Amino acid sequence: MAKAAPQATVDLPKISSWFQNGFHRFLTPYLKRHFQVIAVDKRDQLRALREIDDREGVIVYANHPSWWDPLTAHFLNRKLFPERQFWAPIDAVALRQYEVFKKLGFFGVEADSRSGAATFLKMSHAILEDTDQAGRKTGALWMTPEGRFTDARDHSGELMPGLSHLCHKLDAGVVLPLAMEYVFWDERLPLCLIKLGEPIRIADAPLRSKEDWRRRLISGLRDAQDELADLAMDRRSEPFQNLLVGKSGAGGVYDMLRRTKAIFTGKRFKASHGDPFS
Repeated sequence: MAKAAPQATVDLPKISSWFQNGFHRFLTPYLKRHFQVIAVDKRDQLRALREIDDREGVIVYANHPSWWDPLTAHFLNRKLFPERQFWAPIDAVALRQYEVFKKLGFFGVEADSRSGAATFLKMSHAILEDTDQAGRKTGALWMTPEGRFTDARDHSGELMPGLSHLCHKLDAGVVLPLAMEYVFWDERLPLCLIKLGEPIRIADAPLRSKEDWRRRLISGLRDAQDELADLAMDRRSEPFQNLLVGKSGAGGVYDMLRRTKAIFTGKRFKASHGDPFS
């Protein structure tokens, strides 16, 4: 028999859509200046997104390779779950330093304490149970349970126990692994490549223990990372769908000289050096 999730005992903060829309008007050009492209593997995984019902709670858990991850996650949430509010736990000390993050859906958790674990579970349940007047779930919970910056190809670390504990307590919802890599191919700017793993439906395994969840969550994430690593090493754009396209080419004097040469030789100037991601 499935275990019912405890009733939420906290009220979710009110998030201003006006503020978040303004943030994304800044974020999109900011990402374009720093990345050649943000692209997601478009094969079966995007189809899986369409199979997630809007009445199901969603947890997205990802590896944690870079400082860019919170901004990338906020951008991805708007692209992949445009009707859902982004929520993510963050170290309470860091949140006190950057309180503006509260207005974007980040909530503080005291690391390595019983009170912090309790806060995380209460907030997570509130997020996953919150619905609008039509009964649709309003949020998506994003996590990086490695708990520290870790190379995208390093699979040696464990996941922090909060996610497996949360999944063990729930009786419904979808848990979605997401692998991220920031890589350089043929251009000056890096690419941010994304791979969605196989969705895990909590209701399909109601008697799974916390240890079972730990193993299942690790394997789901590591499998997605392995598949993304293969795609990154293959260095082809065809498997990917662009979510954001930034700049190609070297820029500056080098591209000015290349453009001038193209004009005098009657050839079309092509900023990119290799696979153009266009």
